Amino acid sequence: MTVKELDAAYVAHTYNRFPVEIVDGKGSLVYDETGKEYVDLGTGIAANTFGIADDEWIESVTRQLGRVQHTSNLYYHKPGAELAEALCARTGMKKVFFCNSGAEANECAIKAARRWAFQKYGDESHSTIITLKNSFHGRTITTLAATGQDGFHTEFGPFTPGFVYADPERPEQLEQLARENGCCAVMMELVQGEGGVTALSREFVDAAVKTAEAYDLLLITDEVQTGNGRTGKLYAWMHYGFTPDIMSTAKGLGGGLPIGACLMGEKVQDVLTPGSHGSTFGANPACCAGALNVLQRLDNEMLAGVEKRAAFIREQLEGAPGVKSVTGMGLMIGIEPCRPAADVVKGCIENGVLVLTAKSKVRLLPALNIPMRLLTKAVDVLKEELAK
Repeated sequence: MTVKELDAAYVAHTYNRFPVEIVDGKGSLVYDETGKEYVDLGTGIAANTFGIADDEWIESVTRQLGRVQHTSNLYYHKPGAELAEALCARTGMKKVFFCNSGAEANECAIKAARRWAFQKYGDESHSTIITLKNSFHGRTITTLAATGQDGFHTEFGPFTPGFVYADPERPEQLEQLARENGCCAVMMELVQGEGGVTALSREFVDAAVKTAEAYDLLLITDEVQTGNGRTGKLYAWMHYGFTPDIMSTAKGLGGGLPIGACLMGEKVQDVLTPGSHGSTFGANPACCAGALNVLQRLDNEMLAGVEKRAAFIREQLEGAPGVKSVTGMGLMIGIEPCRPAADVVKGCIENGVLVLTAKSKVRLLPALNIPMRLLTKAVDVLKEELAK
């Protein structure tokens, strides 16, 4: 049986896969089983920060694999401690909980916020969290409940209660929701990725900060997709002039290995205590070694390169034939095409370029260091497909 036949026979059909089997690659180039070459503008949905088989990253991970691949959190290890230190130093946060994915990082953020409120009020009267319509926070029962899209709230109920949803086009609604519900936090993706690659307005974010101050709510930012240099700053909240109380991140942090992190600021740094939360594979030493390599390389020069590449893409696509709009931030870009996004993706694949979708948009999440010659080549193909 071929790989595709084996997959069809034995893997749960939870994905509508593109008709490509990736067998090899380097940097921003990947190859299928026939040897056909593709420029990758998807990076495993923003996970392969520096592309495929990055040499520095491989060296860091394999060095750790040759020592200890896993310890559990019953013991100390250097990669986890150093990664936590680096994250706190770069963000001003105080404590880090490590897990395996963005959904788990968001679960931790929700638990930390609710425990903070319980300790403050002595009961669960202020357990509600304001999230946003069109948001996406994960696929567990609780993070689905936090997701502000009705389409995710069917067939798997009952869902975890305690979430209300603000319209990101109506900043004034935040104060009303905070006033009418026993709330403990506001949780936001500053660029709504799965919801269509739409950046929140400064007006809305300022209103969220103001509401949080007025009602003593925690500010939680979901940086699962926006984080780790993706938007041109280390984390997207750095574009908006505030510091969250809790921040979740994953995807690009590991450079291609599964790791999530929930960062907690001063208000909540001591909320989680022994036995209150945990993760068997959280802070896996090899994953932490890879993540530390990624974080150390996300310096000002690398972030300036992200902005340069993002500006090039926008210059090429804004107002181009077949393009209605270009949204997003940094190298997290959504393109609203005149023709169906699925048709654009199909044409790009046929012509050796891998792109993604987000709702009705074509989504681009290239490696942060994609060579300009490959980016130019891929954008030329994309422009041709959009113009059809």
